[in-house]
Amino acid sequence: MQLDKILQSQGIGSRKHCQLLIRQGHVRIDGQVIMDVKAKFDTTDLIFSVLAQDYVYREQVYIALNKPQNYECSHRPQQHLSVFDFFPEELLARNIQTVGRLDQDTTGLLLCTDDGQFLHQLTHPRKHVAKYYVIETKNEITQVQIEKLAQGVSLKNEKGIFAAHSITQLDSYTLRFAIDQGVYHQVKRMLHAVDNEVIRLHRDQIGQLRLEQLDLAMGEWCYLSPEEMRCAKTS
Repeated sequence: MQLDKILQSQGIGSRKHCQLLIRQGHVRIDGQVIMDVKAKFDTTDLIFSVLAQDYVYREQVYIALNKPQNYECSHRPQQHLSVFDFFPEELLARNIQTVGRLDQDTTGLLLCTDDGQFLHQLTHPRKHVAKYYVIETKNEITQVQIEKLAQGVSLKNEKGIFAAHSITQLDSYTLRFAIDQGVYHQVKRMLHAVDNEVIRLHRDQIGQLRLEQLDLAMGEWCYLSPEEMRCAKTS
């Protein structure tokens, strides 16, 4: 691929800006300054530097973020900061999107990508990719509530039944379960349907990808490996 196109594809800037950086001697590959904008390189495992900052060429990006509270999953947040504030400009220039959404007060595992197919695979209802949540409730959890959640509940203005899977009661006020649908405020509405209320909500797993295996502190992010991407798509 031509060098100016490589830089542009990685979010470094416009084609014209990338050409200027190259001509001014700010781009290195294998330690050598490259000043020919039309020079071609194999992008496989390509590492390059711009203004002394190293980059790994990525055809598309797959990112995991440990989302804190009070961040919105939007490029144009209304009342809080945006989750995209955690990422550098070159990633934002690639028009990355969140894979589904977490409410501003919900914490935990959030994926982002510029790959529309990957996003579709994880969010389309027919794919049935499970998302696991740890839920702290206002009222003590009863066995009747657990049974109702497992059997499925109706939600106002929604068609069908919404059931919790793999339910585990962690203590008197805490549940962990999975859902594979993803309608608006689903977990909160499911608990409301069984006469309880969510006071804290944390997503700790998507598919077979667990947040704990990524070792991310709150607000930290990382690129996903191919194996981690496979885990995320596998229920």
